[in-house]
Amino acid sequence: MKSTMLIGGATGATGNVATKLLLDAGFPVRAFVHKEDQRSEQLKTQGAEIFIGDVLDFRTVRRAFDDIKRAYFVYPMRPGLVQATNNFAQAAREVKAEFIVNMSQRTALPNAPSDSALQHWLGEQIFDWAGIPVAHLHPTAFAEWLFYMRTMIRDGRYAVAFGATGHFAPIAAEDQGAVIAAILAEPHSHAGKTYSLSGPTELTPPQIAEIVGQVLEKSVRYEKSSGAQWVREVTGQDIPFLVQHIDAIAEMHRNGLMAGTTDTVERIIGRKPLTLAQFVEKNRAVWM
Repeated sequence: MKSTMLIGGATGATGNVATKLLLDAGFPVRAFVHKEDQRSEQLKTQGAEIFIGDVLDFRTVRRAFDDIKRAYFVYPMRPGLVQATNNFAQAAREVKAEFIVNMSQRTALPNAPSDSALQHWLGEQIFDWAGIPVAHLHPTAFAEWLFYMRTMIRDGRYAVAFGATGHFAPIAAEDQGAVIAAILAEPHSHAGKTYSLSGPTELTPPQIAEIVGQVLEKSVRYEKSSGAQWVREVTGQDIPFLVQHIDAIAEMHRNGLMAGTTDTVERIIGRKPLTLAQFVEKNRAVWM
């Protein structure tokens, strides 16, 4: 029988894709979710076992790992990542798990100015110290960040904290989820690897605005904002942790630390990742 996979953040962008692909491939999946809702009900209908819990609660995480050998770890953009990683790693160690896929970020560095990026780097060290075979994923900015800006894009604006000259290659969660599922299905050649994940083409913010506008057949203009302005406009509230991260990665973006493309997605899943234009076209209803 195939091993049951524990998928963290199973109703989130990457976890949801990985869950569905693993189910389609015949793997049993335990979907770790924060609450029951329409998304978890859909996964249950598709055959996933739903496990409700909080990764900040070690007792819960330990129960989630019962009879689990392979798992995916992801944590939202908020404080608590190091504690959550420690809980996950310790539970995996106790059951002698054979593989973990860890969602980190491209800016995870020991000297990262972003608190979030630094916590991701520390999280990688925790998994490595735990002695569990692990693959760390370093994606650039998710293409799905455009979803958060749906209102401003509908108004013809693309206002971000990134300057006009820096560049990165946005990557869709769809492609990342496929990488996660492929690694968990056949993990052994991936142990100890850190994979940079990117879309196929580096773009500046003005180029992103132009492509979004071309696909949606409307004018979308690039605007420079601060992290605080962006967070307030997108979320409707002040979130200091997120503001600090946005301002810090804007600096890293300006210094070229988010630049570059890789062929990792194609090598692992056998197809090229979505271009930004393909992503927008596929999800155009979001901005209409």
